[in-house]
Amino acid sequence: MNNLNKTKSAKSTLIVILSLFAFWGLLLLVENLNLFIPNVPKLFTPTSKLFMVLRKVIVYCLIAVSLNLLNGFTGLFSLGHAGFMLLGAYTFAILTTPISLKVPEDGIFYKYGGSVVNFSLQESFGAIFGTTGAGGTISLILGVLFALVIAGCIAALFAYLIGLPVLRLKSDYLAIATLGFAEIIRTIFQCEVIKLPGGGELVLGKLTNGANMIKGFPTLNSFNVVNSAGQTTLYLSTVVPAIIVSVCIVIIVLLINSTYGRSFKAIRDDEIAAEAMGINLAKHKILSFCISAFFAGVGGALYAMFATTYQAKPFTSVLTYEILLIVVIGGIGSVSGSCIGSFLYIACSEWWLRFLDEPQVVAGYQVPLLKDGFRMVVFSIVIMIVVLFFRKGIMGTKELPDLFKFKKPKLKGKVSDNAE
Repeated sequence: MNNLNKTKSAKSTLIVILSLFAFWGLLLLVENLNLFIPNVPKLFTPTSKLFMVLRKVIVYCLIAVSLNLLNGFTGLFSLGHAGFMLLGAYTFAILTTPISLKVPEDGIFYKYGGSVVNFSLQESFGAIFGTTGAGGTISLILGVLFALVIAGCIAALFAYLIGLPVLRLKSDYLAIATLGFAEIIRTIFQCEVIKLPGGGELVLGKLTNGANMIKGFPTLNSFNVVNSAGQTTLYLSTVVPAIIVSVCIVIIVLLINSTYGRSFKAIRDDEIAAEAMGINLAKHKILSFCISAFFAGVGGALYAMFATTYQAKPFTSVLTYEILLIVVIGGIGSVSGSCIGSFLYIACSEWWLRFLDEPQVVAGYQVPLLKDGFRMVVFSIVIMIVVLFFRKGIMGTKELPDLFKFKKPKLKGKVSDNAE
């Protein structure tokens, strides 16, 4: 029996790996169609709305799955995800912004007399491997990867410090406490100077640039291969984040299917029963909180790379509500549902319903109501319909592989044990 289970597990792992490689290859092929096929439809060009939506969907998939790990699989109702995303994005931007943009004379930190972080990870690796050719590529990859990991670690560190007192609360009280944390973090990062009780002051702007934008750090377009003439020879701005997010989601899935994941689910179902089974509630809650924050920090860094510029203002509680809505639409307790919900939410809000914001003339008559803002009205109605007809979300607690499993037919009658 053990050998049979190992064989099934190996087959499942192989199928997942092959599926990921096929997905990455398809993205790479479609994004670079215009380099091989002349007059390719505008929809399949790298700058089209399709790929803009896909990049944002990929980033939101990781953020939604990380929130689902906490809310769906552990049963902890948190609304502080925007705060962890903010920490991750700021950490990434500060660590990868070139030194030339941090000097007081002509840098983005000039208002505060320069930056206290007077180095860049990418340039530090460039001093070792070089800044041109293959060395420049290696420096970019290592600088981004190290910055992503550090961004996640900073978010996890804050989650640990916040979680020690906050995770003693339950239900709505936990949600309010984490929401307050996110708002406090956003407000602090927008401050230029913080007055200290002893009469001194902390110039936080030298670290965060205050309410001003941070720019110049590597973006998703930085991974595109460019020749000496400045022409792009290979587009990787969609494939690279897809690989990073896929690896992160696979790690989360492995965690969910491990003994720790089963402990998380036990806490979600019944804390008293879980504690009676020997599960340390405090330990597993803080572990789930920190892991969720880690991947939220990585997602925030990827979001900054997608947006190309960064500041704290957009990271309000509305962003957390968007991610929570995606989790609810896809299915609380389903990783596949979070990914599907991310695609449907972003595609509808950013692409498919855009025509509702523009006046339309049909047979010489202007269609009423079609004006700026009507898109969100229709989108809200669509969400209400989905919630009404899919109480547990589109996927519920199921995953995509569960949809392809065939149930064995049940026998109508039972054969007696004494039958010959």
